[in-house]
Amino acid sequence: MKKEDKSTVIEQIAATLKEYSHFYLTETSALNAEKTSALRRECFKNDIKMLVVKNALLHKAMESLETDYSPLYDCLKGSTTIMFSNTGNAPAKLIKEFKKNSDLLGFKAAYVEESFYGADQLDALVAIKSKNELIADVIALLQSPAKNVVSALQSSGSTIHGVLQTLSER
Repeated sequence: MKKEDKSTVIEQIAATLKEYSHFYLTETSALNAEKTSALRRECFKNDIKMLVVKNALLHKAMESLETDYSPLYDCLKGSTTIMFSNTGNAPAKLIKEFKKNSDLLGFKAAYVEESFYGADQLDALVAIKSKNELIADVIALLQSPAKNVVSALQSSGSTIHGVLQTLSER
């Protein structure tokens, strides 16, 4: 590969790293063509961009950015596939689901919510809630007291009404 081509690829990888707020480093070299295609289809369905890169080019792209990605440099061995996503836990869920059927997909590391996670922390990454899930939880918590008050008024109102009706009948 010519030096100009390498610099273009490095710039493209760096631009993609800037574009997405979360990414996962995986090992897909053990997958056959059928399973790789299935993984790509699942990535597409879940709005995850999958990109196979050379480790040296990814390392240089990471160094060219302002964020310090040095904890990930040790993971850049063997073949590396990056899964980019704007939802922090989507690739983790996909990797975990894919590993149920085939143990050939390897998880190396991840950069999620401005933190670095190692290969042993896949379950923790699956448990991370996305922004939309957190918003839904906050809304549910805010609505809960109001629902409790309304239901209490309705139940006690019917009870009071029942008591008054019984008293009036006597």
